[in-house]
Amino acid sequence: MTVNTLNEAAAAKPAVGAKAPLLSIQNLHVWFELRRWGFGLAGYVRAVDDVNFDLNDGEAIAVVGESGCGKSSLMKTILGLHKPTKGAVVFQGKDISRMDGKTLRWYRAQVGYVQQDPYGALAPFMTIERILEEPLIIHGVRSKEERTQRVRKVMEEVKLFPVEDYLNKYPHMLSGGQQQRVVIARAMILGPKIIVADEPVSMLDASVRVEILKLLRGLQVSHNLAVIYITHDLSTVRYFSERIFVMYAGKLIEKGNVSDLLGSPQHPYTNALLTATPEPDARNAAIFQEVPGGEPPSLVTPPPGCRFHPRCKFAIKGVCDVDAPPDFEVTPGHFSSCWLQKPQ
Repeated sequence: MTVNTLNEAAAAKPAVGAKAPLLSIQNLHVWFELRRWGFGLAGYVRAVDDVNFDLNDGEAIAVVGESGCGKSSLMKTILGLHKPTKGAVVFQGKDISRMDGKTLRWYRAQVGYVQQDPYGALAPFMTIERILEEPLIIHGVRSKEERTQRVRKVMEEVKLFPVEDYLNKYPHMLSGGQQQRVVIARAMILGPKIIVADEPVSMLDASVRVEILKLLRGLQVSHNLAVIYITHDLSTVRYFSERIFVMYAGKLIEKGNVSDLLGSPQHPYTNALLTATPEPDARNAAIFQEVPGGEPPSLVTPPPGCRFHPRCKFAIKGVCDVDAPPDFEVTPGHFSSCWLQKPQ
């Protein structure tokens, strides 16, 4: 099954309509305190600042942006590792920040996590069988026979076969691609409804990346999984996601489906990301550019108004540096937080 076929299969799913979203991020703020020794509170790192979006059953979305834009803080809050400073992460109608220990354990079984560095994510002193058994033991699967069956099944699903060749191996005995398949198997072992994939192919050889993305896409379609794909690389999202959210300095600045956003990007930052994305075509050398203006702003003292305005060649003095733009709907379902899109 090809990537295009998998994309068509996902797109062919019936519309969600009035059904409530599986996951809803509502007015989410995640701020971290900065403290100076002997001087108390010195300020806040505004890692996530007023983020809103919904995720439906079986949908794949991508959160894209430069390093330091807040993607990882958003991801860890969705996983229940950070508490929101303000706002809510609502899963099946339940606010996860208000869950007690037992309910939070249930929630974490519903959300699988695929880490960026597969070798660092796997305990070096455990065999592959023990690594995959551990979540089942933690979540109360007492039958050794059932655990063995589930381990073997998930290993076959991620194409680690013959299974017997891998059960008693340790992580260092596997290639990077095989290690990432183990990480994906561990994320799938409890039958989650959501997979959060944090840069799942950035540590892998180029030849392996498409295989891993095709594997994740196939699992998403066959299990009706919702997937949140965290990445800085716009060149891979077209093969994997249905919607893209572009994040900059703690905020979502552009949202839309893949074809609209990549075909007609509206925010200057999204345009800059696209021109800075290398493609294996010599003709692109003439248009390749770096994102202008150096580094993203400090999240301790973000600039007023639009946070991209210090780097934006289209910034309007007295507007972009004063007022933060709202989300303007450029076309149905395609939003851009930029004063350039304000209706005339």
